[in-house]
Amino acid sequence: MTKVTFFKRDGVYFGFEEQGHTGYGESGDDILCSALSAMTMLIINTVEISYASRVDYTIDEETTDIKLTVLSALPEYEEDEKKRFAISGLLQGYFFQLNDLVEEYYEFLSVDEIEM
Repeated sequence: MTKVTFFKRDGVYFGFEEQGHTGYGESGDDILCSALSAMTMLIINTVEISYASRVDYTIDEETTDIKLTVLSALPEYEEDEKKRFAISGLLQGYFFQLNDLVEEYYEFLSVDEIEM
């Protein structure tokens, strides 16, 4: 099972951590794992390129664990309110998308959020 925990501060999404293998399919054929990877890379590329903001992330190639933080979603790190809103909204969209996936793949995926 993959567990995804989203980080929030004052209701603002600013990162997440993904841990574990989904176990939905064999390595290389796991469509759920592929979907998570694609969505995570979309977030990284969108923040870095489209929003020209720093995204800190680590990916453990052995365990596939990922930790991602985008401090520019928070007012103390980014003055531009529109940019903060866009970045936090992107992360919030990922949160809702994963919750939709949990409805069908609840044995393989769990989603939580913590206030930090």
